[in-house]
Amino acid sequence: MSDIKFYTHLPVQKSTISQLLSNDTLFSPCPPDWVVITTDIKNSTSSIKNGKHQLVNLIATGSIIAGLNIAYKASIDIPFFFGGDGAAMLVPFSLKEDILNALHEHKQNTKKSFDLDLRVGSMPVSEIYENDHKIMIAKAQITKMLISPVIVGSGLHYAEEVLKANLNPLNSGTNPLGYLSLEGMNCRWNEIKAPNLENEILSLLVDVVKPEEQHSVMSKVMLEIEGIYGDIEKRSPISLAKLNLNPAFTKLQEEIRVKLGQKNFFRTLSASFMTLIGKFYLPNSKKGKNYLTKMVESSDTLVIDGRINTVISGTADQCESLISALVKMENEGQIYFGYHITSASILSCYVRNMEADHIHFVDGLGGGYTQASKMLKSKYQKEL
Repeated sequence: MSDIKFYTHLPVQKSTISQLLSNDTLFSPCPPDWVVITTDIKNSTSSIKNGKHQLVNLIATGSIIAGLNIAYKASIDIPFFFGGDGAAMLVPFSLKEDILNALHEHKQNTKKSFDLDLRVGSMPVSEIYENDHKIMIAKAQITKMLISPVIVGSGLHYAEEVLKANLNPLNSGTNPLGYLSLEGMNCRWNEIKAPNLENEILSLLVDVVKPEEQHSVMSKVMLEIEGIYGDIEKRSPISLAKLNLNPAFTKLQEEIRVKLGQKNFFRTLSASFMTLIGKFYLPNSKKGKNYLTKMVESSDTLVIDGRINTVISGTADQCESLISALVKMENEGQIYFGYHITSASILSCYVRNMEADHIHFVDGLGGGYTQASKMLKSKYQKEL
């Protein structure tokens, strides 16, 4: 019998991430009749080189929001994972068709508006298990405002690799429309400089070599990060002082095209006007200040989907200390890692309401996660 509320009913774990990862009894297997849905932008590295890193992030964010808006209507919580140039979701089978229809429409819009190929695929969790991969999941209290899924097991990345290798071009004439809603999505912030002048932004991916050692090795990596940089609030790349809304018409036109699949002058003008108002309202009103504070606390700077994905702010000395520790673990055959260092981060947002229901997806400037992934993949290729 399918448990469509499996993730909804998972207890929230309030220990540190390193403590959570070290205790495998706190993780539950994803139901086999659930489905992995993945998206990624083909040749995203080339798009990022051409200055389209914010567009790439926004399209990836849109693929999550397409699923979340459908799940919300069904009163079902689903775990989701942002990867910079793509995303993954775990959904009950009952939501699969509607979400895939919405994502195919998002794919069509992305191709028509920006000539970018958004790949969309799905795989039953039962198939992942049949191929000897696991998806063990816990629900973690990351900050006061942010509860996120944490996955141990190689199943999600196995599905992503198989789907990337086997995806067929979408037949645009056979996919029903009308399922896609990207309401709540926006990308209205300028690039966000590091909280302190001497800080830099580190985008980091860490993959454990042996899946059976994930709990202990990932916990060890998180202990290194926590020991060098401090807790997640201390190492966050997002700070109130550096937030700055951008009401530029051309920037918001891009957001509207992602949302609607076409230009819309009046929607763009309205968004520009509201953003201009927000530029003065948010830092100068009690409600606005409360929203900004919650926004910092609900910024998704740590994603654990069978791999550690994180964006961190700290000094060059802290970065050097962490990289040295990771090189030692890599030389010992425990991990592979990739990283990218820049001066700022970027935000794409999902705001259902300003009071509490919002989440903000973070990446390093210039496609931090994508660049880190490129380094990580090169290390695996050297082993082949």
